[in-house]
Amino acid sequence: MTDNLQILLKEIRNCHLCKNLPLGPKPVLQVSSPKVTLLITGQAPGTKAHETGITFNDPSGDRLREWLGIDRKLFYDDTLIAIIPMGFCYPGRDAKRGDLPPRKECAPQWRDKLLKLLPNVQLTLLVGSYAQNYVLGKGKLSDRVKNFKDYLPQFLPLPHPSWRTRIWAKKNPFFDSEVLPELKERIHKILKFK
Repeated sequence: MTDNLQILLKEIRNCHLCKNLPLGPKPVLQVSSPKVTLLITGQAPGTKAHETGITFNDPSGDRLREWLGIDRKLFYDDTLIAIIPMGFCYPGRDAKRGDLPPRKECAPQWRDKLLKLLPNVQLTLLVGSYAQNYVLGKGKLSDRVKNFKDYLPQFLPLPHPSWRTRIWAKKNPFFDSEVLPELKERIHKILKFK
């Protein structure tokens, strides 16, 4: 299975489905072993991830690691944690709204093929509305995060960890008081540390 995963990752890294992207195609994801137990599904890499080739390599990644209660070293251990966004390449920017949504071609082309090679995933974090809508169908992010226990043990919906989430979290105090403690506890059990 490891060989199959490496072959598929090579195909993904050579993908040019979205060759007309403003910064060009450069798939950014993290996984190296079929033994990973945690899957993080976000939306698409930002400009910093595109530049460095490292997922969540920005303040939103710092916030996500804080939510999970883990450090950078563990977060980037690609034998334990897979990070597979809905779109692997930076989609570009809209002057009024910020980064564009993930390209629609990417997930249908690659997601199922990758997941079939990751049989040990115990929990998938659905980070942001694009990941949640793709996996769970249309719905409201706030409702999903509030009712996160409805999706356990397979999925745990989270907001995107951007700076805007601080404003959202103040309006939704259940996130800090209920969701984050449960999230940290599950992460610690899955990754087997105290």
